[in-house]
Amino acid sequence: MSLKNKINPTESELEILQLLWEFGPSSVRFVNDKQNENKEVGYTTTLKIMQIMADKGILIVNKEQRQHVYSSVIDESETKGNLLDGFLKKTFSGSAKKLVMQALGNHNPSKEELEEIKKLISEIENKSK
Repeated sequence: MSLKNKINPTESELEILQLLWEFGPSSVRFVNDKQNENKEVGYTTTLKIMQIMADKGILIVNKEQRQHVYSSVIDESETKGNLLDGFLKKTFSGSAKKLVMQALGNHNPSKEELEEIKKLISEIENKSK
């Protein structure tokens, strides 16, 4: 298991990663502007968190331009998978069934979402054969 696999970003770090995964390499100003679309976050707060993330090896910084551009080092699907695995173990005793039942019970899925879930279940069943 590589060092990247062991990284569990904090909630604030994950918020920044989501933006970098969606929009690609970005300046602190861009990330902060996007954060402020949902809630007020100070520029220096965003800057400090991104600097810490770079120190941890979660982000890399391109300092060749006037504005430093930050990029994620860790893979989106791998990170989300690791976070979900940890959440599943801690919260649902490792039971995917309990997680899905809770999610579907607390959320009123649309017909489209239910069709996608059925399709995924069918694909999983076909792989198991």
